[in-house]
Amino acid sequence: MSPPDAPAPGRDAPHPWSGEEHARLRALLDSGTVTLGVLMRRMNSPGSPVYSHGENIIPAAAVLSVSFTAAAVLHHLAGAALLGLGCAWWWWRVRPQIRAAVHARTRAHVLEDPRQMDVQWARGAITLFARMPDGSERLARRRDDWRAYVRSFHPDLR
Repeated sequence: MSPPDAPAPGRDAPHPWSGEEHARLRALLDSGTVTLGVLMRRMNSPGSPVYSHGENIIPAAAVLSVSFTAAAVLHHLAGAALLGLGCAWWWWRVRPQIRAAVHARTRAHVLEDPRQMDVQWARGAITLFARMPDGSERLARRRDDWRAYVRSFHPDLR
């Protein structure tokens, strides 16, 4: 009689990381071995669990309010100039901050619970990327299994 932990005849032994892929993913992300890619269009839109209304609406509303006020009070050219400056400010200052914040919130969200990782993976909102020491690149997308991707980083089974 075989021991209860032995694999069934004709089947491979289970992977040493089976059941703990989520914890290993956190370790790979923390070490910088793997990078989490976030599709901003999906994660920074209403209905996403990491979307922030104020972060997206307040800067745009401020730019429009200032430019319309300047156009009404001063001159339409002053309003147009302030609108152009406001758009440049949003593009080069606010947008990168929003992207960084959405990335950080997405990372925290998917690392909180494996089910949330599965949901966002199925939506195609996140990817995993690694640049290997030999210079090759490995990418996992929606059609790939993120658990198998994480298991592939096991040092003894490469």
